[in-house]
Amino acid sequence: MAGIGGGLYLQNVVGIPWITPIRGAIIVSLLAALILAQVSKNAGQREDSVIGALWAGGMSIGFLFIAITPGYFDPMSYLFGNILLISKEDISFVIVLDLIILAVVGIFYNKLVALCFDEEYTQLRGVHTRWLYLLLLCLTALTIVLLVRIVGIIMVIALLTLPAAIAGNIASGIRQMMALATLLSGLFIVSGLGVSFSFDLPSGSVIILIATVCYLLSLGLGGKQLRKQEKTGSSAESYQEKT
Repeated sequence: MAGIGGGLYLQNVVGIPWITPIRGAIIVSLLAALILAQVSKNAGQREDSVIGALWAGGMSIGFLFIAITPGYFDPMSYLFGNILLISKEDISFVIVLDLIILAVVGIFYNKLVALCFDEEYTQLRGVHTRWLYLLLLCLTALTIVLLVRIVGIIMVIALLTLPAAIAGNIASGIRQMMALATLLSGLFIVSGLGVSFSFDLPSGSVIILIATVCYLLSLGLGGKQLRKQEKTGSSAESYQEKT
């Protein structure tokens, strides 16, 4: 929100035409990723605490810029998303970012998995985790900026977490989880847009609502799989004891 408000102010008041709200959001999101990486590594702060501070400060700065910018500007489309705001430039940016993410994941897959699950082990293996961690944060920040146009700032975190959470309850491995989460994200967006168009409802809210319902339904399936695994493990232990 700070980048969107700052871009709007610089474009309309200062007179810098190439700094659009979305480009301002990209700059600020990358800066926030850098701050998050430095503070969490050097100051020993919890990531969720730093994210909360950046979130609150960024939202406040963004609304202050919007307030001092002459003219009328409706922040609701950025808070809750509007598919009609997506331009050809946004689509091109999405395609380029997708290719970059696929390339990064393909090249650094093993290192990224090790970093996310056991950073200390990754460091002992001689991997420079600081730059890899910063790269992961920057890719996540750019992804968030793109999702703002579809579901908005308020609900963007839900679309990042719910498909992955559902896939985690169903998939049996990391690769399968990643592919399934990507597929679910696409299904939620397409189905949400269809429902919102048919009933004239906000697209972002409908997309997240569908994802939330599917997540709640997946909890039952995930619980059944967990009980099945526990039962299988108990049976194996009993067999070993008898043997």
